Amino acid sequence: MPEADEIGEDEEEMPLSLRLSIADTLTLGNATCGFMAVYFTTTGILIPHLTGDDQSVGMARHSAATAVILMLCAAVFDLFDGLVARKLRSSPMGAELDNLSDLISFGLAPAYFVLVYGMVADDAYQKVAAVGAVMVLLAVVLRLARFSCVTPTNGMFQGMPSPFGALTVVSIVLLELPFFATLLAILGTAWLMVSRVEYPKPRGRLAGAMLAWIVLSMGLLAAWAFDAPGGQLLLQTGCALQLVMGAVIPLFATARRVNNFRDNRREARAAQLP
Repeated sequence: MPEADEIGEDEEEMPLSLRLSIADTLTLGNATCGFMAVYFTTTGILIPHLTGDDQSVGMARHSAATAVILMLCAAVFDLFDGLVARKLRSSPMGAELDNLSDLISFGLAPAYFVLVYGMVADDAYQKVAAVGAVMVLLAVVLRLARFSCVTPTNGMFQGMPSPFGALTVVSIVLLELPFFATLLAILGTAWLMVSRVEYPKPRGRLAGAMLAWIVLSMGLLAAWAFDAPGGQLLLQTGCALQLVMGAVIPLFATARRVNNFRDNRREARAAQLP
């Protein structure tokens, strides 16, 4: 019976790195939502378009809304797994799981959404849209790699966070602007993700505001999907606000940094006075 005892001991001594925490489970929920967003984009938008399904307009709207809602759910999981990890604990592989899940939900899913848009939109150019999709994917890859190597300071991120960037990209597509305007806005968002422009971390009241915005966005998408009165206008308004926030939020961060710099200089000068 010693072999059975050894097996039992091995099971009890499972390395901590192989044990999932609650935060890790939320992170896996993030990855699942991202994968399902790709699934609905394929089955509800791309395949009906390729097969020439005349009934695909309603299906495409429902599937597009579902795919974006799943990306929003992934953002909720991403928000809460960090909060839970700080309150409880995360396994040693938590950071790796988080990066891999973010790559699926906020890199692959929005990039694929852009790619499919380039295939189904009337005024789109498929190969050019593919370049935009690749830029989005590479921006998220580079951002996540940099985040793994650089420790954020003063509660600020360098570059637009990938969840916010992904939601901005899909908002640009849903606005249904002319193709090249859409492409330029997408490339601008990809640049912001790898730039050194500062964005605040979603903590405290900001995390609550972000969660409220996500829930509101889900409601706007549902109204649009079910063709509610004014649903199209509400969705476009929400998408436009997402773009405005992406541009305005770093301005507040920059203004705060400038004010802090001025205060520090003022204090330094006051200290030098006799």
